[in-house]
Amino acid sequence: MSTDSSSALPSQPRREREIASWHEEFDVIVVGLGVAGGCAGVEANRAGARTLVLERASRGGGATAESEGTIYFGGGTRVQKAAGFEDSLENMLAHMTEAAGPTADPEKVKLYCEGSLAHFDFFESCGVEFKDTFYDEKVIFPPTDDCLIYSGNELAYPFSESAKPVPRGHKPKREGSAGTYIIESLIETLTKEGATIQNDAGVETLIQDDAGRVVGVVATVDDEERAYRAQGGVILTTGGFIFNKEMVARYAPDLAKCNFPIGNPKGCDGSGIRMGMGAGGAAVNMSEGLMTTPFFPPPTHIKGLLVNAQGNRFINEDCYHGRVTGAIMSKADGQAYLIVDDALYDEASQFVPYKIAGMGETVAELESELGIAPGHLVHTVESYNASAEKNEDPTHHKASKWVSPLNSPPFAALDLSVDKSVWAAFTLGGLDTKASGEVLTVDNQVIPGLYAAGRASAGLTRSGSHYASGMSIGGGSFFGRLAARSAAANKDS
Repeated sequence: MSTDSSSALPSQPRREREIASWHEEFDVIVVGLGVAGGCAGVEANRAGARTLVLERASRGGGATAESEGTIYFGGGTRVQKAAGFEDSLENMLAHMTEAAGPTADPEKVKLYCEGSLAHFDFFESCGVEFKDTFYDEKVIFPPTDDCLIYSGNELAYPFSESAKPVPRGHKPKREGSAGTYIIESLIETLTKEGATIQNDAGVETLIQDDAGRVVGVVATVDDEERAYRAQGGVILTTGGFIFNKEMVARYAPDLAKCNFPIGNPKGCDGSGIRMGMGAGGAAVNMSEGLMTTPFFPPPTHIKGLLVNAQGNRFINEDCYHGRVTGAIMSKADGQAYLIVDDALYDEASQFVPYKIAGMGETVAELESELGIAPGHLVHTVESYNASAEKNEDPTHHKASKWVSPLNSPPFAALDLSVDKSVWAAFTLGGLDTKASGEVLTVDNQVIPGLYAAGRASAGLTRSGSHYASGMSIGGGSFFGRLAARSAAANKDS
């Protein structure tokens, strides 16, 4: 993990005229072998470009290998149809317009939805298998080899108002996590189809000509500096910056409060973003990230009440766990309790163990133990219970499936506060790019020869409070492919 203050600053490129000799020349060079880089490499190679993929570690993986492997597809995939769900481009676009967040690029959202079915086919062409089944439980990801889940806010208010709820999270056919399986499938495809992979290659520097065009990279391989030339372009797919403490402190201070970074410790240090900035690229959306303290499973916890330090509710508890966690930070100053009764609490099946901040045979006793002003939590629970008796939640619109009175003592408060529980985070900011992957300056001008995708860019989804599992892998891989097509098309220029 980076700690040097200079690690938050742009990495300055080297000038082409300073390069005494080129180690090797390719049409397209991809830096980073996570899902964005793997898909970019496959796409560039299939477009007829001589393709080099440079990977810092001894084997590809990136943040995807650390993930559960869910990919966000929709519009009527084979799996959706087999599981009995009807989806359409229009319905997916209506939801994705909300789910990508208020700062999203509408063109990227539209292209992703329009290309979703073909993107599903692309993964299958790389040997990734999907089982035609639906896992009908509220989970972070299926523990079985089942595929389809509701992986975001599709069923929760207000998202359920803008589009017909349809599950779009597709996890490959593997029990438990499938992230490594995705990466290994891409590596096998790259190797079989003739792309070149160079592992143990650290890339920290781009090479630009005097006109500002990116023409290659400097990589360290076997303690030797090597200059690789790229005729068509360089694609940065190096991940986000959650493992760069200085960058997080500078750009995303809320994420710095989280105690568990999500990603690959050997990457996700902002190196690609810094290289792009040094070449003149603009970094945007840098304060945004996904934060999560997953309070379910057990799904019964969703029937509890999430309250702030004053005993007041502030969000519907059936939202995606990242949206709930973001609300704890933004609406409750990072301090919140999940109020449950004896009927809901199940210590044995907690996904993440939470400390019990207080207990009481009555809500009033619990309120006193938590130090909440007399009557506040009591009023919150009594008001909720009165509506819950009618299976309603008029104040926060939690879906009726999760609405039931809290009336089985004892009562407990699980501490979901940022400084008292497991809070995880990853970044959603990066280089500003066109949908084609071309990196842009602050003046919205293209930097010739430079492309970015995945978390090295500000990609498909830009808001942790609107996020759904699968959008990072889905968006990174999709726009990695578009970047590869653009770079490959320039190989003869």
